Amino acid sequence: MFEDGEHPRLFGIAPGVDFPRALVDGLIARMADQPPEAMARVQLVVNTRRMQRRLRALFDDGPARVLPRLRLITDLDQIDPSLAVSPAISPLRRRLELSALVAGLLAQERDLAPRSSLYDLTDSLAGLIDEMQGEGVTAETIAQLDVTDQSGHWQRALQFIRIAQTYLDQGDTTLDQEGRQRALVSALARRWADQPPQDPVLIAGSTGSRGTTMMLMQAVARLPQGALILPGFDFEMPTRVWSQLDDALLSEDHPQYRFHRLMGALDLSRRDVRPWHDQPPPSAARNALVSLSLRPAPVTDAWLTERVHLEDIEGATSGITMLEAPTPRDEALAIAMRLRQAAELGETAALITPDRVLTRQVTAALDQWNILPDDSAGTPLHLSPPGRFLRHVARLFEKRLDAEALLTLLKHPLTHSGRARGPHVLNTQRLELEIRQHGLPYPDAAGLLRLLDRTVKSDDQQRALMAWSDWVGQTFTDKAQGRQRPLQDWVASHTHLAEQIAGGIDATDSGELWQKKAGQKALQVMQTLADHAEFGTTMTAADYGDLVNAMLSDEEVRDRDAPHPDIMIWGTLEARVQGADLVILAGLNDGTWPEAPKPDPWLNRALRDQAGLLLPERRIGLSAHDYQQAIGAKDVWLTRSVRSDDAETVMSRWVNRLCNLLDGLQDQGGPDALRAMILRGETWLAKVAAFEAIVPVDPAHRPSPKPPRASRPHKLSVTEIKRLIRDPYAIYAKHVLKLVQLGPLAQSPDALMRGTLAHDILETFVRNTQTDPARLTAGHLMSVARTQMERQVPWPAARAIWLARIEKIADWFVQREEQRQRIATPVAFENQAKGQLTWPDLGVTLTARADRIDRRDDGAFLLYDYKTGKPPTARQQATFDKQLLIEAAMIEQGAFPELGIGQVALALFIGLGADPAEVEAPLDTEPPAEVLVNLRSLIEAYLDPDQGFTSRRMMLQDRIDGDYDQLARFGEWDVTDDPVAEDLS
Repeated sequence: MFEDGEHPRLFGIAPGVDFPRALVDGLIARMADQPPEAMARVQLVVNTRRMQRRLRALFDDGPARVLPRLRLITDLDQIDPSLAVSPAISPLRRRLELSALVAGLLAQERDLAPRSSLYDLTDSLAGLIDEMQGEGVTAETIAQLDVTDQSGHWQRALQFIRIAQTYLDQGDTTLDQEGRQRALVSALARRWADQPPQDPVLIAGSTGSRGTTMMLMQAVARLPQGALILPGFDFEMPTRVWSQLDDALLSEDHPQYRFHRLMGALDLSRRDVRPWHDQPPPSAARNALVSLSLRPAPVTDAWLTERVHLEDIEGATSGITMLEAPTPRDEALAIAMRLRQAAELGETAALITPDRVLTRQVTAALDQWNILPDDSAGTPLHLSPPGRFLRHVARLFEKRLDAEALLTLLKHPLTHSGRARGPHVLNTQRLELEIRQHGLPYPDAAGLLRLLDRTVKSDDQQRALMAWSDWVGQTFTDKAQGRQRPLQDWVASHTHLAEQIAGGIDATDSGELWQKKAGQKALQVMQTLADHAEFGTTMTAADYGDLVNAMLSDEEVRDRDAPHPDIMIWGTLEARVQGADLVILAGLNDGTWPEAPKPDPWLNRALRDQAGLLLPERRIGLSAHDYQQAIGAKDVWLTRSVRSDDAETVMSRWVNRLCNLLDGLQDQGGPDALRAMILRGETWLAKVAAFEAIVPVDPAHRPSPKPPRASRPHKLSVTEIKRLIRDPYAIYAKHVLKLVQLGPLAQSPDALMRGTLAHDILETFVRNTQTDPARLTAGHLMSVARTQMERQVPWPAARAIWLARIEKIADWFVQREEQRQRIATPVAFENQAKGQLTWPDLGVTLTARADRIDRRDDGAFLLYDYKTGKPPTARQQATFDKQLLIEAAMIEQGAFPELGIGQVALALFIGLGADPAEVEAPLDTEPPAEVLVNLRSLIEAYLDPDQGFTSRRMMLQDRIDGDYDQLARFGEWDVTDDPVAEDLS
């Protein structure tokens, strides 16, 4: 293939050229004068399996011919099968062994790091070990670094690095993947030095960014028939500029730095790199422009001296569209609209970005036109249904089960997916309604049975429901474990429980858990974990959950559902091996593209340079190389959002350089070309605005519905009279529309629970004092409070706070209670003090439940109501809050059958807040008989078909939320608007 020569061979393919196609065409052209079987002796080594597949597809598309031997750079055994290097241990085994060492160190040195950081530290340390082996750096080298100016952090980091050395020393006979790869390359290089192969060996597509890969590339380049084909080589950069890339600390982030380092290692210059094929780039002028914009710092002097060599600025930029969207949503929608146009025109289009959030937004936008892009990255396994399911199940071991976690699992599509899923879904809905209505913060087996008892009327359905409830209670509850267990036990328990939940009641299999591609991949992960569990250590449930989450996060799954063949989403790595008519480079903001270097907990930048490790800027340089390759395509979009969700963004440094360079090319039309690029983007943003434009709709009026008399409420409780006065629309929604607000799924210790609890505590306390007057003490009150809270309040923090509040008022309440019991005897409490008053002519019934009623010796009644908040004032009671006044009137009318008819001498609110107080109801100024007459008039008014139920008629404060404000569309109107009556007859 090549003429004999002493110098290593380097070839390049310019940015913008379809690299795999040019590689194949060049290889075929060079082998044209060889016999057909000569192609079979060519070893073509590529860096990714995706590149391997693309090359094979390109060969298959052509005429029939013998294929070269396509190898992966990670499968060097196939190049020379006689190499004797033991197989590598699995990454999981290494991870587990390292985690055991790190856990031991954290147990000894508790101030080094919290236990929760165990797996993050392990992953980071494993990455450091990979890098050390890939670059040929030992822990001794790092330990001997000059750290005279470093802080105490170095000593802590050194302890972990010694763990790395200990692990490597223990693994002398069993290499991991990076160690084995370096051993293979070293052995291959030694053999080739003595017995070089005479057949062609080519490495294509690698940049040599890792030390081991660089070793292999140098060895191949020196073979008699060896060569390197470099992707995205900048033929436009002058030779003198290449010499400016010597300093890694200054040039690591340059896209061509790795090629410069490779040429230096091979003792070659820029002139020694020849084009692999004569296929020209889509725009040589654009390549020159981009190359100049990416000059190593300082750049402005190069711009001043080299700009005169730029030609055809208008032609170079005519295929570039620059889109600066106001928000990520606008950016995603503009991209989706352009991809839709490409699909209609039959163009191949590719979106390239490292921002996976943006790609999901674009995919969602394309879905409205039934376009499913071919996403090369797939879906992270931990976000797939099996991945989420396994993570939810693992959390059952970590902490006490709450209602939200239970319903999340019960509603998961894989739960009870074996058979009879329909009844399971129905029962789950029933359980959710009961939890929202009656509350069950932390479900257990007994609580579930109690909650669902007699939920349905049919005996058969009730039996089936109880069986389902028993399955839920036995399967989901009481799984939290606070002790450490061996990893084998965790994996076995986790897998068994997941299959039990997925199978359902009386399951004989695991349902759909391990089915389809995502399920098969999840099963593979769990089986791998089980196979290597012996190398793990004992761990807590939280540690195990972190491990499972990390393992699932490392995997991806692709369920191909007939994606569109011409609309693709690529990561930056995939973009190197593909070609498209339209290329969209999206998310071009600093911190996204290029991604900000991740913090290194071990070595700072200077120490990394001393040790010979990779600098943080390496990934920036690789991203810059991806950018330089992709922007050379025929039709290119450069997109970014000016704002993220919470702040202004910063334009990617490469795009910023390009804009600044164009803006400075005054004599060559640079500013005009830049404006044309931006104008093309603004045209699409205008289309987005038109697409998103909302037809104005008149705001809703303040509602005041007028239902027919027969549909109006005919039974109200005393506590609802206040709402009828203040917010009649709420009464309409509840009693006419029959809409009842559901409680939250994630329950919290709110004011309603506190009030109910206070009533129960005081009722129990007062009852106890009736049977034993000696219990009328603050100590007994606190004892009752503790007992009730232990039973009703599952939140320790809330119990402590509420107990402290009761303790603060205990002496005051007991003192006042002694006075109350001296003048009267309690005769009825909340559960017994139920009253009902009916007006037959109106067809209306009024119901009441008093907190407490006492009776004096003369037969007069004393009426009490407990308030955990601030009691209403006398004026408020006279105007709105008429609860006690109406209850007093009902007592005097004999509405409480068990009490009989009697006069009410006192009606009193007992405030139990931070400042306890007693507020009497104004019985003198608001006589019960008069209150009852006024109440009847009010109810008669709302029975009138012409009376509307106005929303928020007389609220105490505008900021108070109503239960039905959303239904009333409050916010489109305010309380200054006149209500608009609507006849519903």
